[in-house]
Amino acid sequence: MIRQLYNYVMRLAAHPQAELALFLVAFAESSFFPIPPDALLIPMAIVNQSRAFRYAFICTAGSVIGGLLGYLIGFAAFDTIGQWAIAFYGLAESFAKLSSWYENFDVYIVAVAGFSPIPYKVITIFSGFMHVDIIGFVMASVLSRGARFFLIAWLLWRGGVSLKGWIETNLYPLTMAASIALIFIIVLMKYLV
Repeated sequence: MIRQLYNYVMRLAAHPQAELALFLVAFAESSFFPIPPDALLIPMAIVNQSRAFRYAFICTAGSVIGGLLGYLIGFAAFDTIGQWAIAFYGLAESFAKLSSWYENFDVYIVAVAGFSPIPYKVITIFSGFMHVDIIGFVMASVLSRGARFFLIAWLLWRGGVSLKGWIETNLYPLTMAASIALIFIIVLMKYLV
């Protein structure tokens, strides 16, 4: 089922309303949808490299606004919708650990998750549940989601179709490595400064 959904999202890249579809996929992925917007952003940026940064902006805007929906779900409906999402992604056991991390690193967690391959929707919902400062939440979301999508756009703008396979293969490990480095820096700053 996920593969069929992924293929459908890929076909949207050639649709006349692809920009709207990109916004909607980015919006939905930040609160409930399982397919990341990268699946649509990459083919769109390859087909029309001159619009790659426009697509990254649309993707960022949709993702941040969708993240606010995820935040609202966590804030107002965690006991119903939020618990379902946590169970769906198999993160129930991590709940207590994440709660304790949020006490010290709330906005930083949002920033790392926004850039990394960690399911962003789980973080947006959990941020609402933990009542993370909304201004900090939005700023961390804009910076991290923007960094992720503009990096993809820049790579495709520079390399085009020749980088598509490389990005699809290496984006996950690269963003994970960058996220681990960022976590290390944040922890060092928190405890040494």
